[in-house]
Amino acid sequence: MKRPIGIQHRMLLAGLLPVTLVALLLAVVFLLGRVGDNSQAQRQREQSLIRQVAAVSEYGVFSANVGALQAVANGVMREADVHAVVIRSAGGQVLASAGRDARQTAASPVLGARAGADQRTDLDRLVEPIRATQLALDDMTAGAGSVAAAPAPALGSVEIEFSRAALLARERELLLAGVGVALVGLLFGGLLALVLGQGVVRPIMRVSQRVERIGQGDLSADARLLQGDPLQGLQQALNTMAMRLARGRDELERQVAAATAELLEKKDEAEAATRAKSQFLAAASHDLRQPTHALGMFVSRLAQLPHDADTAHLVANLEASVRAMQDLLDSLLDISRLDAGAVLVSVQPVALQSVFQQVGAALQMQAKERGLRLRIRSSVLWGMSDPALLQRILLNLVANALRYTARGSVLLAARTSRDGQRVRIEVRDSGIGIASEHHARIFQEFFQVHNAERDRSKGLGLGLNIVQRTAQLLGHPVGVRSALGCGSCFFVELPSTMPVPGATAVSGQEAPVLGGLDGLEVLVIEDDRLAAVAVGGLLQGWGCKVRVADGLEQAVRCLEQGLPVQVIVSDYRLRDEDNGILAIAHLRRRFGPHLAACLMSGDMDPGLLQAARDAGLTLLHKPVRPAKLRSLLRSLADAT
Repeated sequence: MKRPIGIQHRMLLAGLLPVTLVALLLAVVFLLGRVGDNSQAQRQREQSLIRQVAAVSEYGVFSANVGALQAVANGVMREADVHAVVIRSAGGQVLASAGRDARQTAASPVLGARAGADQRTDLDRLVEPIRATQLALDDMTAGAGSVAAAPAPALGSVEIEFSRAALLARERELLLAGVGVALVGLLFGGLLALVLGQGVVRPIMRVSQRVERIGQGDLSADARLLQGDPLQGLQQALNTMAMRLARGRDELERQVAAATAELLEKKDEAEAATRAKSQFLAAASHDLRQPTHALGMFVSRLAQLPHDADTAHLVANLEASVRAMQDLLDSLLDISRLDAGAVLVSVQPVALQSVFQQVGAALQMQAKERGLRLRIRSSVLWGMSDPALLQRILLNLVANALRYTARGSVLLAARTSRDGQRVRIEVRDSGIGIASEHHARIFQEFFQVHNAERDRSKGLGLGLNIVQRTAQLLGHPVGVRSALGCGSCFFVELPSTMPVPGATAVSGQEAPVLGGLDGLEVLVIEDDRLAAVAVGGLLQGWGCKVRVADGLEQAVRCLEQGLPVQVIVSDYRLRDEDNGILAIAHLRRRFGPHLAACLMSGDMDPGLLQAARDAGLTLLHKPVRPAKLRSLLRSLADAT
């Protein structure tokens, strides 16, 4: 990162730039003028010298006096800067020469022309014609308008080479002198800029340092105030501001300390209230689930007995009420598990057709009862998701569509996006539709558009909320397109993937039980008397041989007496701070690992599910659905 230019450097640049420009301009003008003058003087001297030589050589060339011409050439060589002299006849014959061998040069140039400069040898070569001098004769008869005589023909030529070494040396001296003048000007300008800049920069730097100390928290008064400082008033104002800030900071710190203490006290109170609420909810949930669980078992057992028509109708209504209460508790359990992060996600390739078949099998009967057509469009698409959680999402969406559709059909289908990267699963219905102002609220807890009277037959208002939370857990976007009177389309999107041979969807529904449980020997460990009687009575109604124990000690006595047991059904919370996981582990260690077992519990602790999995046990949350218990017992019996 480049460091910013300081104010001192800025002031120095502000002073040096004008001086530098002026010095450079003066030096350039001086050098150009002097160099031009020297070059012009050199050319004039060269022309004057060669003309004099041409005039002196006239007689020698005319009379072919080579000796006189050689003397002239030798005399010219004594002139400064002359490098070579050649005197030629009109035919180009060299009559005399001095200096460099002229015979090595090319043919003589045109007479009267300037040969030019040789840049490689720093030489100027000039050629001047030698002409006969013409004397004017008095002609008394010549008129004023007579024509001048033509110039005399050339007798020969003089060629002289001049060296520019002295001229170049003088130019270098001038250049050095100009550079020296410019440097002296720059030095003087820099010193002047420093002197003037210090007078401006120092007060500003003192103010800047004071502001920096204030920014770092130093709010003490600065006693370093100089008399005559141009910014003395500003520094005094900074001192006043710093003292006021110090007083304000102290007051603010006192207020913050008081507010922090109050907040800590409120926080402790809130945490205590939260702990009390959690303990109350946990106890209330467990205590509420116990009688609800027993009630469900009693009603299921009651439904197995023969009744007259009126009693059968009453039992059916009672069973529907219990089922509605269990649905509410199950929904609340799902929400609490999602909030607590107790839902484990296993994302893998999922064949959508397998999930669609499970949803259709679970809800086809409900669609027939409502006189609707549930259409499942077959699909060969695969997506990345948790198959069990995806199935629960689709079950909720399809069940919700069936609940709010009076006639027509419900469609479950899937299609790929345009780029082929995502799969979009849609649940379409021909129901009453949803107004646009309710689209955002329908995913809230307990919100129902057309159920202000809270009719339980229209659901609890938790299904879509569970759908949204589960989809967020999976990272799947979920949404709705609907208009009042035009039906609805709920959709969920998941990443597309290629088919994986052998990969199957995991069903979240228990498979239907084929066959009975006649003769199955079951040990029920339950410390709640009503729950024990209810579970035992229901199992006996299914044809099981049931033994009931209120704890580990009684269970051990049952097995020590040699009573045969194939499956153990244990509650999690037992007497004397014991629990079902430890009880089952103890019985297996003592009487053999072959004992099949499962757990039932009204606790919603997210760690309990993981503990049951670690122990290799299936956990059923109370209130337990009789069909789910029957299916689990059948699978445990088949495994033994």
